[in-house]
Amino acid sequence: MNRKIKRIVVALSFVLFAFSWKVQAQSAEVQQLLLNVEKLTQFKQILSDMKKGYQTLSTGYGLVKNISQGNFSLHETFLNGLYLVSPEVRKYQRIGDILRLQSGMVSEYKAAFGRFKNGGRFSVAEIGYLEKVYGQLLKLSLLNLEELAMVVTSGQLRMSDEERLKAIDRLFLEMEDRVVFLRDFNQRTSLLAFQREKESVEIGRVRALYP
Repeated sequence: MNRKIKRIVVALSFVLFAFSWKVQAQSAEVQQLLLNVEKLTQFKQILSDMKKGYQTLSTGYGLVKNISQGNFSLHETFLNGLYLVSPEVRKYQRIGDILRLQSGMVSEYKAAFGRFKNGGRFSVAEIGYLEKVYGQLLKLSLLNLEELAMVVTSGQLRMSDEERLKAIDRLFLEMEDRVVFLRDFNQRTSLLAFQREKESVEIGRVRALYP
């Protein structure tokens, strides 16, 4: 009886062990299956992200390609339009003001320089200095006129009407400053010439009194 019970116990133990091993094996398989599913989901997400990245890159490349090949017509038309100067800009009053300022400046400096040069109150070196000042002033004013011509001429610069008007305003102020400088320079130089003339007269009087 005892042997029979032992055999039953051993048999039951073997069955329980086998069942336990089978359950553990099935549990491991389930866990592996769940792990595989998770990996598959992650892999699908990676593929989705790669696809989106490729589409973005492809779209960007296509845009750059279109622009480089001249197919981006709207962009190209807009930029080409900036080459054109509108009638409103051409009729802007400041354009005529700049031209009058430059013309008047040239007339004033020529008259003043001729007076200083022939007045006999300045040395050769001083006349050379005056000539350099007037020459530099004239050069800067001509550069202003060149820039003005580019701003108001179609096909030269890509600028909106607002940018062109602002550029013209700036050129007007620069030309106005040059005229102010010229007149102040001429006034100071004339005052110096007058003082020297006055001194020369006083010296002449002294010499006449004390020969």
